[in-house]
Amino acid sequence: MKRPFVSKEQLVDIAERYPTPFHLYDEAGIRANAEAVLDAFSWNPGFREYFAVKANPNPTIVRILAEHGCGCDCSSLTELMIARRLGLTGERIMFSSNDTPAEDFRLARELGAIVNFDDLSHIPFFEEVAGPVPPVVSCRFNPGGLFRLANGIMDNPGDSKYGMTEAQLFEAFRALRDRGAREFGLHAFLASNTHGNDYYPALARILFGLATRLSRECGVHVGFVNLSGGVGIPYRPDEAPCDIRAIAEGVRRAFEEVLVPAGMGDVAVFAEMGRFMTGPFGCLVTRVIHEKRIHKDYLGVDASAVDLIRPAMYGAYHHITVMGQAGGPDKSRRPAARTYDVTGCLCENNDKFAVDRELPEVELGDLLVIHDTGAHGYSMGYNYNGRLRSAEVLLREDGSTELIRRAEKPSDYFATLDVNPDWNR
Repeated sequence: MKRPFVSKEQLVDIAERYPTPFHLYDEAGIRANAEAVLDAFSWNPGFREYFAVKANPNPTIVRILAEHGCGCDCSSLTELMIARRLGLTGERIMFSSNDTPAEDFRLARELGAIVNFDDLSHIPFFEEVAGPVPPVVSCRFNPGGLFRLANGIMDNPGDSKYGMTEAQLFEAFRALRDRGAREFGLHAFLASNTHGNDYYPALARILFGLATRLSRECGVHVGFVNLSGGVGIPYRPDEAPCDIRAIAEGVRRAFEEVLVPAGMGDVAVFAEMGRFMTGPFGCLVTRVIHEKRIHKDYLGVDASAVDLIRPAMYGAYHHITVMGQAGGPDKSRRPAARTYDVTGCLCENNDKFAVDRELPEVELGDLLVIHDTGAHGYSMGYNYNGRLRSAEVLLREDGSTELIRRAEKPSDYFATLDVNPDWNR
């Protein structure tokens, strides 16, 4: 049974101060989870979690994680700017991009970030637009084919645009070595939102083995192996959460069996988790404003795919809890009573948060909590139909709240129409 991290009484009070819809984040949960990750990998002295900023680029959230020693995994100019604004520079930044514009590489070089090269051709391009390659570099690996574990096919790297082939990887390490790089890292992202505890250990064995061969055959020092992201969260109530301690222990065993015998026990293990770090600790709070009964029963809410596109884009499941309203019954623990499609206001038929979802009987004005939006929620927002994106609110550890991003206004939507300033009136 999924339960919100906020009580009905708290939520009613919060919604009186901040108009729905808004994304709400749980500071206590984020901090506790960050500490659990750091503790699980404490066996590796060089371990660092580089939070995937794309998952939740709100500077307040990134700062909270930075206070626990996390770095930033950035993939764009503006994400690098967020890191810089928070005082994160140098090796606190992993810059992992693809089809990278020149200005992105220039800022990464200026900030001293670890550049994770996605393609062999990016090395001379980087030199041309940003200057000499940094002393610490990384390369992204794509093995191709299907990535399988004992429980089946996890993903299809052969269909992915990211990374280099194995032959290209050896060529890239030699090219970077000859250009003055002195410490090397290896990176791969082979599967997304994995369940169970086997993905990181399996990936680690592949990368650890490859790292030993790269070190030996290219005559370089491999200083770190970056397992990237891919550790999933339980979006559905019947899914079990990943056990980060079991995952870290599996990586440790692979480390001891592959790297230590090769004399590479000094290699640091890095991760770039986004979804696992913040996903369960955010929710989209929205209010029921219409009910429509035609061939199906529809609940119309004041949020839309502008605020959370994953269900519309991927058919992704996000659990929904009906909280009710001030003075009314608490519906969050009631059994399902009716089947609804929960819809937003966009002129697109896929603007639905749920299809044929069984929920308690809902009344107009009820508050709904749409779970697990702390990663890839607000960050994937857009402005189709001229709809404006919602606010973001932080639920502090002491129960107070802080507005960490205001809701957009029409003037924000029209602000880029510089050719006609009258639009901003």
